[in-house]
Amino acid sequence: MKKIFLYTFLSVALLGASSCDKGFDQLNINPIAATTLDRVFILNNAILSSSFPLSTVIYDMGIVQQMVSPNSGVLTGANFNQLNNGNAETMWVQFYRNVIRNTKDVIENTSKVPTRSNLYNMARIWQAYSFMVVTDAYGDVPYSEAGKGFIEGAVFPKYDTQESIYTDIIKELTEASAALSATGTIEVSDIMYGGDINRWKRLGYSLLLRAGMRLTEVNPARAQQVVQAAIQGGVMQSNADNAVIRHTFNYVFGIGNTLNATEAANFYISDVMVNALRSTSDPRLASLTVRYVGAASGAGQTAAVANRTADVQVGMPFGFDNVSIAPVATAARLASFYDFSQVDRTRIVKQTTPCFLVTHSQTQLLLAEAAQRGWGGDAATSYANGVRAHMSLMAEYDAGSAIPTAAIDAWITANPYSAATALQQINTQYWISSFLNGPEAWANFRRSGFPVLRKNPFPSQQIKGNFINRMPYPIAETAVNQTNLQSAVQRQGADDLDTKVWWDK
Repeated sequence: MKKIFLYTFLSVALLGASSCDKGFDQLNINPIAATTLDRVFILNNAILSSSFPLSTVIYDMGIVQQMVSPNSGVLTGANFNQLNNGNAETMWVQFYRNVIRNTKDVIENTSKVPTRSNLYNMARIWQAYSFMVVTDAYGDVPYSEAGKGFIEGAVFPKYDTQESIYTDIIKELTEASAALSATGTIEVSDIMYGGDINRWKRLGYSLLLRAGMRLTEVNPARAQQVVQAAIQGGVMQSNADNAVIRHTFNYVFGIGNTLNATEAANFYISDVMVNALRSTSDPRLASLTVRYVGAASGAGQTAAVANRTADVQVGMPFGFDNVSIAPVATAARLASFYDFSQVDRTRIVKQTTPCFLVTHSQTQLLLAEAAQRGWGGDAATSYANGVRAHMSLMAEYDAGSAIPTAAIDAWITANPYSAATALQQINTQYWISSFLNGPEAWANFRRSGFPVLRKNPFPSQQIKGNFINRMPYPIAETAVNQTNLQSAVQRQGADDLDTKVWWDK
């Protein structure tokens, strides 16, 4: 009797299990979860992830002497001409993980989909831009095999030479810009231009112009060819074409967020920048800066003592730490180093400050240099257009930074283009125009040699030359991709702050 009962129980249990198994696969599927993702949103993620982090202030903007901190620790970088691995590797980590991985995904999944041809080519343009940022900072880097970890399992990518990377970047920008078509699918969800094909084309050709100008010292003949092709294709026409990331309180500007929080009292505009603007009575000095007059500490930097008048601004010099800067402040009749001028956190580096990556101003100034080199166009006109575009851009940061048209006109009239000093004049304006775009300011400084800067005199430096030339590779690469990294070092030179990248002659 017990056996009969046991068999009956097991039979019922098995039937129950069989019954429960039916539809079990459906039971574990969320009926409202997304099963596919439109790749335009992946591209949007790549674009948003391109916004510059604080490390570009610590290194890039510090190298070109636009901003400085007298503090060490996590803020060590160009202020002392020393290596700080945590800051040196930030752009590598951010761009490979969050930008290039996503552009590769979009390219891989749209390359054979004719209806997404525009999206495919937009991703190619943004990927080219992203690799320019990375290779300009580090030199030889993973390129042809980069971003393929999830796609092909390529977790140990080889390092390509910067020369070969630029060759392919130029090809990609040329092909992708030409292939964009107004008759194709318009990607209205694109966060950069809302799918506006004409503006994407102008971005592509403006980047091609930038890439061509990178070659002026290493291969001037090729530089001329690329620049002229970019001009023929059609570059940015106004500030409406700017490649800019618009931040909100839901997606804040990393630099602005930090400078309005933990590092609010730790960064200052340099005396080099203040003096350059003051020497020509440039109205941007009042637009960019603030001085908390009489501040004896960070707590003393209050709205009540904020002064934005150009005449009272005092830039902080390089070469000092937070102890040795004290007598310098005293000699300048300041209450403390907290009394030096800063970039205005309430106007220029807010949490919602836009991040300008490629601008009409930069493009016009590159055209001015190209014209000065005899490659076509009118240098004086492009120079004036470039300066005007950046001065006009101040209003996009904050209404309180806007420069009246009459003041812009007056400055351009008083400071006309001069053929005798054209390269210095144009590239000094490019340096100003690239303020807060550290990667581009640093790259163009290395290429052109302007503005003329003195070496940071801080003692105990870790560089042999006058300026930091590149960022060393991340420590993690030494651990996980040692063979390929060493191949790059053998070709390029020592993995340090002194070794120059290929186009830096």
